[in-house]
Amino acid sequence: MNLTDIQNPDFLKKMSVSELEQLAREIRSFLIQSISKTGGHLASNLGVVDLTIALHYVFHSPVDRIFFDVGHQCYTHKILTGRAGAFNTLRQYRGLSGFEKRKESEHDVWEAGHSSTSLSAALGMAVARDLDHDDYCIVPVIGDGAMSSGMALEALNEIGSEKRRIIIVFNDNNMSISRNVGALSSAFSKLRSSNGYLNIKQNLKRNLKHSAVGEGLYKSLVTMRDSIKEQIVDTGIFGEYGIDYIGPVDGHNIHDMIQVFKAVRNHEGPIVVHVITKKGKGYAPCENDREGYWHGVGPFNPSTGKPLHDTPAGYLPWASVMTHQLIQEAEDNRDVVAITPAMANGSKLNSFFAKFPERSFDTGIAEEHAATFAAGLALSGKRPYFVVYSSFLQRCYDQINHDICRMDLPVVIGIDHAGIVGSDGETHHGIYDLGLLSALPNIIIAQPCNANETMDLVHTAFHQNHPYAIRFSKSVIPFDSSYQAKKIEIGTWVKHNDRKENRVAVLTYGESVETVYEKVMANDLPVTVINCRFLKPLDKEMIEWLVEKDMHCITYEGDTLIHGLGSLILEYTNSKNLSLKMHRIGIPDVYVQHGSERLLRRELHIDMNTLMDEIEKELKL
Repeated sequence: MNLTDIQNPDFLKKMSVSELEQLAREIRSFLIQSISKTGGHLASNLGVVDLTIALHYVFHSPVDRIFFDVGHQCYTHKILTGRAGAFNTLRQYRGLSGFEKRKESEHDVWEAGHSSTSLSAALGMAVARDLDHDDYCIVPVIGDGAMSSGMALEALNEIGSEKRRIIIVFNDNNMSISRNVGALSSAFSKLRSSNGYLNIKQNLKRNLKHSAVGEGLYKSLVTMRDSIKEQIVDTGIFGEYGIDYIGPVDGHNIHDMIQVFKAVRNHEGPIVVHVITKKGKGYAPCENDREGYWHGVGPFNPSTGKPLHDTPAGYLPWASVMTHQLIQEAEDNRDVVAITPAMANGSKLNSFFAKFPERSFDTGIAEEHAATFAAGLALSGKRPYFVVYSSFLQRCYDQINHDICRMDLPVVIGIDHAGIVGSDGETHHGIYDLGLLSALPNIIIAQPCNANETMDLVHTAFHQNHPYAIRFSKSVIPFDSSYQAKKIEIGTWVKHNDRKENRVAVLTYGESVETVYEKVMANDLPVTVINCRFLKPLDKEMIEWLVEKDMHCITYEGDTLIHGLGSLILEYTNSKNLSLKMHRIGIPDVYVQHGSERLLRRELHIDMNTLMDEIEKELKL
């Protein structure tokens, strides 16, 4: 069938199982071809094609609320709800979101870009439904990786207590982005091998509770059922929370899933349907991937699986440069350890894990635990490197504040994917961490302008005794492995093109430093470019020099203006009763949509043309 003709999921209910299976094959082919052009989350979506079809066959969206934890595995859901025709715009500027998006469709009842929110949301929806005396189904789909998060476990605890009618689809593929780790992962492995358990409570209740004899027999059978369940069927962690369980079910057998979903549709109270799926199902490169390379991909050749755009020779991702220097520090200091919350591949820590397995720790999707775990290590004499995406760092803000900064512990925090990240959109732009962290006492915050300065900052971080955060973007940079890192003075900035006649200065940080410098030099502008590599502490001497020289200053930032570099400088000058002429360029007080970095920068007026126009204005003053 033509997938672009689909308007809503109602057509599924008229199809046979064989027709549904053919539809699943067509959707997988469509996803591979489409994502090969736009990029996106491929492996996770291939894994849930059959599951999503079965869910929409049995339930009635949008009256019944079907939604996905994280949401990046919602592509089949989007197709079945009438959005296949827009897939050429997936993750493109003003195009289809790579996540569920409420403004896109009435079928998107929840949206999230981070893991483990679905169960709390589901309970909120269930309580509201019951207070309104309504009767629709609530069907969150959550993976085994997301289930390890503390937030998911907190929700399970209350779901087991509240006993509201929720059908939790436990999508178990033994993967999050890469292979899952931890005791919960082992417990889920045990569940996978357990015998199936079909809850008979509804059938017993319906057939026996119409007489005194039947009532007594019903109670006896329920007691017997519970006894059998406890002795034979392993419900794992869900039974401990008092939540009914059925499974495991083959997540690629549409017939069986339809039967199970029909059986639990009217189940009283919460129940977990344990579904076993294979991440990347139907595409060999994805199926064979155990490191998460196919979780989120750029454009690729669907025939070979090779990316269309290779990293240029002599370039490395910023995260790889960080790990390169981390390995150097670990070779010199046996106390150096590395921690990641399920992002070893994403943050390029695999080489460290391979070289120092006994000093490498993947905590799973548990940023809060990872941060306090790092604090415990630091308190005991170790030198932890805790790397976390900027957009996920906000989840462990309390731990960084309370457990790391308050005790002034020497944890090195690598803040990956800092700045605008492009196609993942609102939930993933790394533009808030500077504002969050700059308010905390004791912490040092830095961002390098190139690979050599990255290595210098990492080396410096491991030779001081305070919390120390290093921000870096997801892009690639020229890299020279022969460079020997050196310590640099904390809180110092660097001037470039500092001429005596200059009356304008651009203050910036990160990769913008070299971009701005090249533009200034190419146009022979009388502009001093200042590399503000330390965002906290500020270089107070240089700020006072700018005041003394009566410079016209422009802060050029790729993060939020609120609590950004310019804001921090103005706070300092105000506290010292200093007058500094300054214009700030940065992201305003808005959530930033998805799209290419170039287009977003232009839309937000933080592009190079905006900066050059402002420089021209200042030079005329």
